[in-house]
Amino acid sequence: MPARFLFILPLLLSLEAFADQPLQAWLDTALPGSVLRLPAGTYRGPGVIDKPLTVEGNGKVVIDGGGRGTVLTIKADQVTVRGLILRGSGGSHDSIDGGIMAEGNRLLIENNVLEDVLFGISLHKTNDSIVRGNRIRSRPVDSADRGDGLRLWYSTGNRIENNDIAQIRDVTVSNAPRNRYTGNTIRDSRRAFNFLFAHRSLVEGNLLEKNSTGIVALNSDGLIIRNNRIVHAMDASGAGVALKETSAALVQNNEIVHCAHGIMADSPMNPINRIVFINNTIAHNITGVYFYGAKGGHIAINNTFKSNLWPVTIVGDGDPMNDIWWGNSWDTYEGFDLDGDGFGDRPHELHVWADRIWLETPKAAFFRNSPVLELLDFLERLAPFSAPSLVLRDTAPRMRKP
Repeated sequence: MPARFLFILPLLLSLEAFADQPLQAWLDTALPGSVLRLPAGTYRGPGVIDKPLTVEGNGKVVIDGGGRGTVLTIKADQVTVRGLILRGSGGSHDSIDGGIMAEGNRLLIENNVLEDVLFGISLHKTNDSIVRGNRIRSRPVDSADRGDGLRLWYSTGNRIENNDIAQIRDVTVSNAPRNRYTGNTIRDSRRAFNFLFAHRSLVEGNLLEKNSTGIVALNSDGLIIRNNRIVHAMDASGAGVALKETSAALVQNNEIVHCAHGIMADSPMNPINRIVFINNTIAHNITGVYFYGAKGGHIAINNTFKSNLWPVTIVGDGDPMNDIWWGNSWDTYEGFDLDGDGFGDRPHELHVWADRIWLETPKAAFFRNSPVLELLDFLERLAPFSAPSLVLRDTAPRMRKP
């Protein structure tokens, strides 16, 4: 063997051994407050950061958990984790095995790749931190058997920004108020956002695509949901936005397209509060808006309803006039704007005629727009044998865009 190869061979062997060494040794020797720039290679996890530290991988460092527990755990304040590839967590839902478990404050977790992990990033009692620019994937199993891509528990004041999340179960936010979720993309999952007791959350500028449900909020008051694009939530019970036992919510400037239900909501828990829908585009859904257990308390202004199988459904007791509809654009409006002020000359009223059949018997929705139901609906309007139900009255239907 030539001499030059004899010289290179030990070097290659040493690099091979270096690439598979344990991560924890590097973390233990780093000084608090220092920057640890790991050489490119693969490191054995799990690892624990228990001091203020910046760990950087520049996209060339792989940390493999070896199928045990959580790949990287943070148990200190002022920690930055950037540019790592984390994979190979354990598979226990009870232990919340995943890519990163964070239990500190003022953290920065950015530009990491998490793959082949059960849960993605979990924030437990973590405040005033940033999770930004990460790519998160769970395992290719049934959605109910995956872990949450992001999980916030008793955490507040955090910013979740510009993450690419797919193939997870949910993004779960529990008892975690006053956090911001902006610019994220969530695809091919069960619930994109699942809020429970997450008061005053801001959900803005996200793309939620091909999930069973877009945004679900339970007992979460003061939500702001705006400028999101929510499309293809066509699970049988799915919705673009679903609000239950939630008061004082604002749903504004969203594009909600091709969902089983565009917006679902019950009435505000507190009678002085309102659930407000403004400037949303609600199109190509089976039901545009679905109010259940309706007792009023909804305000809908300047929304656009287009090509929905049925624009609005209200199920439950209550007077439909307890809701306020004003300035919405309806593709089913039958009226004129003779004075040219941009609004219809008479109110838009939505009544239920033959549609009662499929609204009260959901399986009959398959026959919606069939010749038989169209004929029955025509006869009902021509000579009704029962009084139709008033669903809503928009006092100023909009004829052109503002």
